[in-house]
Amino acid sequence: FYLFTYLFILSSLGFWADRTPVHEAARRGEILQLQQLIESGACVNAVTYDSITPLHEASLRGQTQCVKLLLAAGAQVDARNIDGSTPLCDACASGSIECVKVLLSHGAKVNPPLYTASPLHEACMNGSSECVQLLIDVGANLEAHDCHFGTPLHVACAREHLDCAKLLLKAGLFFFLASGANVNAAKLHETALHHAAKVKNVDLVEMLIEFGGNIYARDNRGKKPSDYTWSSSPTAKCFEYYE
Repeated sequence: FYLFTYLFILSSLGFWADRTPVHEAARRGEILQLQQLIESGACVNAVTYDSITPLHEASLRGQTQCVKLLLAAGAQVDARNIDGSTPLCDACASGSIECVKVLLSHGAKVNPPLYTASPLHEACMNGSSECVQLLIDVGANLEAHDCHFGTPLHVACAREHLDCAKLLLKAGLFFFLASGANVNAAKLHETALHHAAKVKNVDLVEMLIEFGGNIYARDNRGKKPSDYTWSSSPTAKCFEYYE
């Protein structure tokens, strides 16, 4: 009874709804409509049943002007949805560098305490090297670990985003560190080199090895990266050369 009453009160206040006109305007990029809703007192922090805010909607679709309007009206920059993702995660997933810049300028956390994909993971999934570089520049954790995907480098290699992987590996050079992303970081003993071998991308394989990738590392099945290549394929020959 108390829970029902609590949810009813939240709903009547506009904080708990399936989807509000503000969500729809933000999603569609309807700037004038969104402005009118805000001026009429509509709640910019209303959440759907899966905790998605209008700022999530605008960020996921790269609606930069809507993002600016919502933030100016008091939208919570680090609001989390049911999966734990923040608007910055969604902006990186969309590949919208402008949305990412706006959110960061309003204090969005580049390393939110998540157990799922970080903003850097999302940028690597999308293949947005521009977003990846910006996140690195503002201190994104190169070794952030997602229970499903591993590190951002794992993601970049699994998705065959060579430019993103290169930025991660070279990141340390820009900050006078010994190295960038840990090329031999493991997810269930599986390294980025295992991912590169699985997708048969010889350019990725060569780059990872040049950055110190361990060609003898074994995953939880006891397999080396080369075990995932086809005999006589360019990728297999690459491993043979380095062995």
